[in-house]
Amino acid sequence: MTTGLDGVLPLLACPICAGGLTRRDGVVGCAAGHRYDVARQGYLTLLGPGSRLDTGDTADMVAARQEFLDAGHFAPLTAAIVAAAGPGPVLDLGAGTGHHLRAVVERSGDVGLALDTSRLAARRAAKVHARVGSVVADAWSRLPVRDGAVGTVLNVFAPRDPGELARVLRPGGRAVIVTPTPEHQQELRARIGLLDVDPDKADRLVRAMGPALTPIDRTPVRHVLTLARADVDRLIRMGPSAYHLPADRRQAAVRALGETTEVTLSATVSVFAARR
Repeated sequence: MTTGLDGVLPLLACPICAGGLTRRDGVVGCAAGHRYDVARQGYLTLLGPGSRLDTGDTADMVAARQEFLDAGHFAPLTAAIVAAAGPGPVLDLGAGTGHHLRAVVERSGDVGLALDTSRLAARRAAKVHARVGSVVADAWSRLPVRDGAVGTVLNVFAPRDPGELARVLRPGGRAVIVTPTPEHQQELRARIGLLDVDPDKADRLVRAMGPALTPIDRTPVRHVLTLARADVDRLIRMGPSAYHLPADRRQAAVRALGETTEVTLSATVSVFAARR
């Protein structure tokens, strides 16, 4: 099996003209002459007109996420994602470091495509597994993926465009979307002031998916973690609260915690099927 970026190249489309892409002498391009360089770290950047990158994770957020996830704290969530995933190829939209995608492709034997707006995350995802290819792309624009090219889309605590999910999924393919519940990290929200979670988030997701994607399953994941101060700090730094919580305030709040803190992991794994 062709590996890495070359393994997912048949899934990709030019972000400017939507034409197919091929690779020659380290450069990826389409028949219309649009060209994209492969970074020395192994990832590819596919950005079209109007693409945004200002929402991508910072170096500190990416490092904190990798350290926290690799320690196994979210293993129950990863297991639920693996169980919900269908056949590949597998696209992880908002893949971050590729942690969950790695587990899915290890189980399935398929290729995985990691898409993220952060070049720093894409560097790590490019090395996460031999069958994973990593691409920098804007989740809010047309995805640089061919119509009906993938069997499963993963979307874990990340933005998504329902129309684009439906477009890139083959008929009968599935989208596995993970959203937090109000219980998620509730202990830290109360003590440190993290961002609130919409209590209607899972139901609102179903409404947002519209007619193109049909809900077929919903699995709650709840687990109480026992975290040392350093892991609490990583958990805060890797999430959206990192944009809103000043570093000095975060550090003071973490220092005020006990040596260990119980923190609730609570999420909903929702599965949708693309119409045949």
